[in-house]
Amino acid sequence: MTSSINPNNIDGAYPVAGQDNDSQGFRDNFTNIKTNFSYAGTEITDLQNKVLLKAALTGTVLDNDMAGALLYGAKTQNFSATRVALGTVPGSGSSTVTVDYSAGSYQTLVTDNSITLAFTNFPSAGSAGSIRIQMTISATAHTVTLPNAVTIGTANTQGYASNVLTFNKTGVYEFEFVTNNGGTTISIFDLNRNRDPIYLPSAEDLAPSAGASLTKTTSYFSTSAAETGTLAAGAAGQIKVFSAVDITSGNMIITVTNAGWKASGTGTITFSIRGSGCTLMYTNSKWFCIGNNGCVFA
Repeated sequence: MTSSINPNNIDGAYPVAGQDNDSQGFRDNFTNIKTNFSYAGTEITDLQNKVLLKAALTGTVLDNDMAGALLYGAKTQNFSATRVALGTVPGSGSSTVTVDYSAGSYQTLVTDNSITLAFTNFPSAGSAGSIRIQMTISATAHTVTLPNAVTIGTANTQGYASNVLTFNKTGVYEFEFVTNNGGTTISIFDLNRNRDPIYLPSAEDLAPSAGASLTKTTSYFSTSAAETGTLAAGAAGQIKVFSAVDITSGNMIITVTNAGWKASGTGTITFSIRGSGCTLMYTNSKWFCIGNNGCVFA
């Protein structure tokens, strides 16, 4: 801003020593000085209300709220983020844990039961906001249910199925959540992959004549008589593992829709020995075998 203070309207050579001086000159100087003080007071108050401060001014409380003002062209060093400790949740309260974006961009929690996450105060649409949550999972029975708005990146998140995160071991996990439309849609980033090898924790005990789950990575079984099962069409890139825990009498035969080892239609996988197993991947609308130990494909 351009200051309104004008030091040039004050006659510094007035009054002149050793001679009579017109009183109007005094009045002009005093008036201009008063006007400049008024400008100075207004401009200083404006600065106090708007500038960023290292510490609170005397008699005030420090408040460097930028109120959405753009800050650009800055070179930063040694910045830190506010950590919000949500404590042990849900504790004795509701299983819904509300994460307030405006409170801080790094928040921590410890589970003592299953919880449901909810987000508030994301930036309005047109601005991107991200928040990182560190979760200490105290028991593998504890699950984390995500808001329905979390729809992007879920396929790359370990332990995710139908908006629920499950954990195959206790420990500390970190996830980042990002939105650019006020929370209407939210992306999830699994930040744990650089800590552990990729794991496939979801599994089921496949019942006789049942369809293998498409939401569980592994289907395992034991047979005491001839049994059958089925595998429906999957989704691109999906992994499915079958494991024969024990084959004591009779084979297990899985009928597979869109079998990649057939020209078209269904195919079968036969398990006849204990410990046999295979890994399938759904590619180009077909299940292909990418690993086999003792299974027969037909």
